[in-house]
Amino acid sequence: MDQEREHIEEASERSSAPTPVPVSTPAADEPRELAVFDFDGTCIEGNSPVMLVKYLLRKGQVRPSVLARILAWGLAYKMHLPQNEAWVRSLVFASYEGTDQAEADEEMYRFYDEHVAKRIRPMALKTMQEHLEAGREVWLVSATFDPIAVRANKDLPFSFHCATKMRVDENGKYTCEVEGNPVEGAEKLRLVEEHANAIYGPGNWRIAYAYGDHYSDRPLLAAAEHPCAVSPGPTLERYAEKEGWDIQYWK
Repeated sequence: MDQEREHIEEASERSSAPTPVPVSTPAADEPRELAVFDFDGTCIEGNSPVMLVKYLLRKGQVRPSVLARILAWGLAYKMHLPQNEAWVRSLVFASYEGTDQAEADEEMYRFYDEHVAKRIRPMALKTMQEHLEAGREVWLVSATFDPIAVRANKDLPFSFHCATKMRVDENGKYTCEVEGNPVEGAEKLRLVEEHANAIYGPGNWRIAYAYGDHYSDRPLLAAAEHPCAVSPGPTLERYAEKEGWDIQYWK
């Protein structure tokens, strides 16, 4: 178990997460159980990237032409139309292009403290704590920007997180390019599988519980033994009812 915990800590450092929260130790011959949570619309009321755009707009850091394209993307997202997830995040992050990573991260921490922290759902915190007490690892997988997920760990006791990272250039300044892929849709499940295999080894873990609010969370929810649609949109709600998934309302 000591070796396993070292792997978690190393992986968490790579994802910019704080030191993992201690959890109970499962039986040595049983696979590690994961409880995986989406963030926006699940753990919090609302969507943090959208809130970030409004925050930057009030500060005069978003051009009207950029805002129009972001709004058009948002409409397509609600209608479940195909879209370029990396493209819209590049638009949002244009405000930080050329800014030192540490400086931009500090501003996003302040944004979280002022606008996101108050939107955390008490049921999300309660459910995470229950899973930790039951000996499960609590993971957060989110399309939000990585600094926001990092800051959320001061309020939510997840052990590990995967969130969208933006590329930093050789001078330590942010670019508008996504590093890898946005943590959205099927990418959430792929990253959970990749990191869990690296930490525990293939076959030594399973997704016991998964929580999501949006139709795009279906791959992650479908991979869980106990999927839960949290305050879902109409499309996911209909799908969850059809599949017999748990539906909870955390508003």
